[in-house]
Amino acid sequence: MMKKISLVIFAALTFFLGSFSQNVDDALRYSQIFYGGTARFMSMGGAFTAIGGDISTLSQNPAGLGVFRASEITITPQLFHFNTKSDFNNGSASDYLYNFNLSQAGIVSTLISNNKETGLITLNLGYSFNKTNNLNQSVTIKGTGTSSMADYWALNSEGILHGNLTGNERNAYDAWLIDTLSGSAKSYGTAFSNYGDNPPSKYGQTITRLISNEGYTGEHALSIGGNYSNKIYFGATLGISTLNYTSNYEHTETTNVPLDSKLESFTYTDHYENTGTGYSLKLGAIIKPIETVRIGLAFHSPTFYRIQEYFYEDLTSKFTDGSQYQFSNDPSRYSYALTTPFRALAGIAVQVRKIAILSADYEFVDYSTARFSQTGDGFDYSDKNMLIKSSLKSASNIRLGGELRLNKLYLRTGYGYYGKAFQPGEDNANLNYRSISFGTGFREQNLSIDFAYTNYKYSQSYVLYPLDSSFDPAIASLNTATNMFTVTLGYK
Repeated sequence: MMKKISLVIFAALTFFLGSFSQNVDDALRYSQIFYGGTARFMSMGGAFTAIGGDISTLSQNPAGLGVFRASEITITPQLFHFNTKSDFNNGSASDYLYNFNLSQAGIVSTLISNNKETGLITLNLGYSFNKTNNLNQSVTIKGTGTSSMADYWALNSEGILHGNLTGNERNAYDAWLIDTLSGSAKSYGTAFSNYGDNPPSKYGQTITRLISNEGYTGEHALSIGGNYSNKIYFGATLGISTLNYTSNYEHTETTNVPLDSKLESFTYTDHYENTGTGYSLKLGAIIKPIETVRIGLAFHSPTFYRIQEYFYEDLTSKFTDGSQYQFSNDPSRYSYALTTPFRALAGIAVQVRKIAILSADYEFVDYSTARFSQTGDGFDYSDKNMLIKSSLKSASNIRLGGELRLNKLYLRTGYGYYGKAFQPGEDNANLNYRSISFGTGFREQNLSIDFAYTNYKYSQSYVLYPLDSSFDPAIASLNTATNMFTVTLGYK
């Protein structure tokens, strides 16, 4: 049972306890891609595998670069709004944040361009920075305790002499949140049970967790693409991916009734920062069997990341007699490598006369193939990689898009479904993401301006701390809505 409970913590998609550094959560976070880009790209749900002609496709299907007939430059600022509602043990809370960021910036330059109907018609070079995942979040969880994080530390301390405790368990012992039971040197009680001298435990405390995450993953795409006989478009991209992520949460428990141990409250802080760079290769083709139909295919190699991590923890306890204790673990720095899964994409686009385009994309990705590896310290990641394999699975992503042209005005809409990444039986086995988008655009000679609105929704379970079956599970339900307002300025 303890093995199953231990796995539950990894099912909390976005957050994790610091003692599980380099885990399933990290592997999934940096493997998921939601394809940010231009407002046209966003408003059509990112369904551009077969369409091309948009700078964002350099990160999706580089054959889209071959569709360009002229040089172009675009820049795309974006306003990001995140809102989450939480439910935990008869308590509910909501939180939100705004983030202004750069979704995309890029340029296409034409090397070869001619008017012939066969052979190599165009050859283009392109560069684009595309945001692939916005990781900014603010979450508040609040409820009534039927267990405590102190129970988690006490369970981890079982069978260990107090003089040999390390990490958070040692800090919890020194802060009088846990102590050995009377007559035992290796079994532990908590301040909520007066360290075992006055069982059963007295809960009902207010539990509050404040979570603040900042960061993103993005890709610098260096691409070449061409057009052969207006029938085959081809392209290749060297992707240089960057990640920058900071996660901080404060977990506070405040007693509402007098305890024999005199505990008033305690606060645990978990903070870590990840930075890294990765490299990948993408190949793609778009085939036009007839004038009104395009079929797109693309393959993305795994991204090979090298990641640096900075991590620290802090624990403070307060008692009604005025005593207070504060302990911190020495900050730690790690360096490790992560290989994300490969991706295979297929798409079809249909042009309806000269007034509309309809497109559909399918993407396959097997998250269970993500792997950690050491970068010189000799650490053995085999157990963590086995956990990734047993916790995650392959997923299918589907994107749909449509565009209606009314002279110089364009109306667009899109839909996206990002499939379930966790194995059946995992706590978040049913977690998926759904998006709906709308947009408009205007073209005037060499200038263009496009607007898009995208809404993502998902629901997940978040484990505050793992416990065995003798305790009620400490699991919160989170319902999240993400709104993105995007505008693109373009010049040909």
